[in-house]
Amino acid sequence: MSTQKSVRKEFGDVEESELRLGQEKSEQIVDALNTDLADTYTLYHQLRKHHWNVEGAEFRDLHLFLGEAAENAEAAGDEIAERLQALGGTPVASMPNQAEMATVEPEDGNVYDIRTSLKNDLEMYGDVIESLRDHVELATNLGDHATAQILRDILVQTEEDAHHIEHYLEDDTLVFETSSE
Repeated sequence: MSTQKSVRKEFGDVEESELRLGQEKSEQIVDALNTDLADTYTLYHQLRKHHWNVEGAEFRDLHLFLGEAAENAEAAGDEIAERLQALGGTPVASMPNQAEMATVEPEDGNVYDIRTSLKNDLEMYGDVIESLRDHVELATNLGDHATAQILRDILVQTEEDAHHIEHYLEDDTLVFETSSE
């Protein structure tokens, strides 16, 4: 660990940027983006957990899908972090701060059957989607059309991944459950 003790910028401070959005507007958007960032990384970690632990007849497809979905969440997090930094903010990066700022509730550390895991993922996706929509509207109303567009692009991918989970949860399957009588 570094012995450097001088802080270059306090977390939570928003500096003026060359984007000319204005301090008050930038602060509102940075706060919203940090919430999105914390939520996105919470989703990322839950998807990775399920990617690592999936078993059963659909293992391969679900393992690959969950890996791709986690990569999509990671890419979204990177876009969000870079945008809020460009607005003069500091991305929420420490695990304790992310946990504190996240508005989504992660699954506990236990391993569940994949149907339960996917239902938990879908629930979190729904919360993330609602927040992204709210923040697209916030950015648009504050005149930050670039942030609104970035969030729209992330929203499209997030909704697509959630829709895939919906398909995995349908009852049409080649795998039959056997009764244990």
